[in-house]
Amino acid sequence: MPMSFLEDLLPVIWSENFRGNIRFHSDLFQQKLSQSMSNTVCGPQDEESEGCRDADYALILKLVAIGAILAAGVCGVAIPLFGKKRRFLRTDSNLFVAAKAFAAGVILATGFVHMLPDATSSLTSPCLPEMPWSKFPFSGFIAMMASLATLLADFIGTQYYARKQERQSPIVARSDSLDAVPESGIIQVEPRGRNSKVFGEEEGGAMHIVGMHAHAAHHRHSHSQEEGACEGRIPEHSHSHSHSHGIGDDEGIRHIVVSQVLELGIVSHSVIIGLSLGVSHSPCTIKPLIGALSFHQFFEGFALGGCISQAHFRTLHSTLMACFFALTTPIGIAVGIGISSIYNSNSPRALVIEGVFDSISAGILVYMALVDLIAADFLSKRMSCNVRLQVLSYFALFVGATMMSLLALWA
Repeated sequence: MPMSFLEDLLPVIWSENFRGNIRFHSDLFQQKLSQSMSNTVCGPQDEESEGCRDADYALILKLVAIGAILAAGVCGVAIPLFGKKRRFLRTDSNLFVAAKAFAAGVILATGFVHMLPDATSSLTSPCLPEMPWSKFPFSGFIAMMASLATLLADFIGTQYYARKQERQSPIVARSDSLDAVPESGIIQVEPRGRNSKVFGEEEGGAMHIVGMHAHAAHHRHSHSQEEGACEGRIPEHSHSHSHSHGIGDDEGIRHIVVSQVLELGIVSHSVIIGLSLGVSHSPCTIKPLIGALSFHQFFEGFALGGCISQAHFRTLHSTLMACFFALTTPIGIAVGIGISSIYNSNSPRALVIEGVFDSISAGILVYMALVDLIAADFLSKRMSCNVRLQVLSYFALFVGATMMSLLALWA
């Protein structure tokens, strides 16, 4: 009976009129899409209409921009990497936490105030067909999906490194257990309250070692009871023990994933920024961008360098990530200079590409700033137990976000 009903209904639904409507809308969509990918000039050239077009002087400013932005990026990313051996710049110092909060504010403002409005402006330009670009908020939608995709990448990356560590840890745990466990297989632990036993603990304070998980549980429990935990001070024996196991703890894994995802978000919008500056022939546009992008590059580099430093990568890995970040915007400017004669920034194609990339970058940067930089530090126990650090960090966060937002007046 259901099958016969569907057989009778199908010809009515899939009628010639219905197929014609689908074909019409499909052809219309393809036509609008082809118009969006046009490389023809659309609208007046703003630079020329303002009388501020000087290709020779603009080229000199672009070379200055390459040097200034490169220097700012190198300094920003290098300070946390080289300064971790200095007491006041170590990643566990209050000064570093406050500076990282300032950089997080810069990144958050970059996503909300710079990237997202630019994306909206590009994707709602009169140069683009009204259908579909003006009928749907594509910039916000793309930014939202990029944030969710970043969450997925964050999760998958964390799972990958956690499983990788689990495959490597049995060898380390076996060697530790041979050195630390007596022949009886029982070790003594410090007495605690009547009902406060850790996993594997027996009456009388003894604990059978049933594997690395019991050892790790006892290790974490004993350290959480020590003085100074509220202030975030890490005892020396805890530090040395954690390094003997590598960076397999949850915090180390998070820092690895955060540093790599953050670099992806920063690099994606650095390419667009570099290209936009490189193809411009207007000194009036380039001059304010030099200072704004240098400031922006320095503090983005500082935030990224702090994440790389906390991840405890090998020296070669850290150096490659730092160089990749520092070189991206200057390379983008150089590529923009090379294609400036054939690249039309006012074409529908350029507007769509820039709008989509800016939206993606905005979503990634907003997610990383709020979740992996601000929430990770500001919701930590160390922050909640240190009023002075709270005041300093919140002040730095708001100052960084405000200063980066004010740069929108010039860039």
